[in-house]
Amino acid sequence: MGRAEAPGRVDGRTARAERTRAAIVEAHLALISEGDLRPTGERIAERAGISLRTLWTNFKDMETLFEASGEEVLRQQDAAYRPIPPTLPLAKRVDAFCRQRARLLQLIAPSARAAQMREPVSEQLRRNRLKHIDRVREEVEQLFATELAQAGPGRDQVVHALVAASMWPAWSMLRDGLGLGVDQARAAMARTVAALLADAARR
Repeated sequence: MGRAEAPGRVDGRTARAERTRAAIVEAHLALISEGDLRPTGERIAERAGISLRTLWTNFKDMETLFEASGEEVLRQQDAAYRPIPPTLPLAKRVDAFCRQRARLLQLIAPSARAAQMREPVSEQLRRNRLKHIDRVREEVEQLFATELAQAGPGRDQVVHALVAASMWPAWSMLRDGLGLGVDQARAAMARTVAALLADAARR
């Protein structure tokens, strides 16, 4: 039986592998942010300063790379996220929520555009999207709990509408489809969110 490797050697190898994986993810997201929405393995490896073989040693396929890159995008969102006190008046909560959503959606815009192109043939990108949806749904349900409680049997419908109004597809329509600036798009989102909550409170 061979001797066990020294812990320092193993730890060093693990640390190098983690740095390599991080460099690959960083290269992938950097290319996307620069407009290369479907970067190939060759371009990612070149950008990361590694061989193509090293790329596929660390990630067995594009799906596993999509998973790691999706986790990094979520980490970036978490770092930029600021909790909104649910005790604020409704108008202030709506304003703060939409300002934050606009900021976070602008942050993920390149990766969201890239995902839209490949999601029809990628199970992992669909799973990544569901993670974003779950996070926004959780925030909506906590931040607007008082108003949603007044919606009665229509509560779930209001939640679905609020989530849809504050996710990437709606933001893309406002920004890319209608050509609105960030402030205009945010104002349109805020009007929609406020109207949905006012309607819920009247029921």
